[in-house]
Amino acid sequence: MFEKLIALINEYAHNGFADANEKLNCFISTTDNFIDILAQIGTIPESIAHDSTEEKIFAKASDAVLSRAFRELGLKSTVLDERSDSADVIAESLLYGYTLVADAKAFRLSRTAKNQKDFKVVALSSWRKDSNYAVLCSPYYQYPRKTSQIYKQSIDHNVCLLSWEHLIFALSAGIKESEKINLSCLWNFGESISHKVLAADMKRYFLSDFDTTFSEAIGRSKVDFEKALGKCISILQHRGEIEKSYLEEERKQISMYSREQAIDELIKSKKIDEKIHQITQYIRGISRA
Repeated sequence: MFEKLIALINEYAHNGFADANEKLNCFISTTDNFIDILAQIGTIPESIAHDSTEEKIFAKASDAVLSRAFRELGLKSTVLDERSDSADVIAESLLYGYTLVADAKAFRLSRTAKNQKDFKVVALSSWRKDSNYAVLCSPYYQYPRKTSQIYKQSIDHNVCLLSWEHLIFALSAGIKESEKINLSCLWNFGESISHKVLAADMKRYFLSDFDTTFSEAIGRSKVDFEKALGKCISILQHRGEIEKSYLEEERKQISMYSREQAIDELIKSKKIDEKIHQITQYIRGISRA
């Protein structure tokens, strides 16, 4: 079903951003194979070009996936209209009355170093406005494996660092918020542990303690979560082979280019014509001022 989603992104990209988002949101909201999409949405395919319309639509689709995941957990959730100074997703507990804002993250498997700016933890905190909590959802294994400022920021600003894998684990178990399960303890995890954790232990807190808290909150064991992670790793390994095959085929095609084709592709990749056009338009604009 994830392959179907990518095919629709490529198809709808020609219809305009708003129309594509509306149709993809409908598809994501109604598909029966939601877990398959949820399990792969954290990885941007190499077949989607950098900074392309398709990549922007994929990012918006990831918001729709996160919003549906919250709904599957029993919350009321919607994707907000695109704005540069707000979160992408909002959710509300129908039982406990709290609200949260959330941001979905996806990365390419080929992405190298990631820094705190990629996660925008502090910005997400500011976007909560009147909401009680702020939640960042990223691929589990894309969170920094070494010390990173995002862990301190998440504690200082009480931003929950969630992962797609946590959501897969919960939804596969049929978990919904109920009188017995109040999920606010997860969204408020940074605040609850802030007085217990030392700076040197911040990485461990996210790589271990949150997993334990998450598992216990939904009535499961950490061992169960680790088993679920094993299945997620298998999916990532399969995706890795797919992405490498795509890149190998692309390299093969490039190696067959003529000199003229190679020059044309290099010019396109550097967006030289677009940059010249933009400079021309800018100069014309100020000349008329």
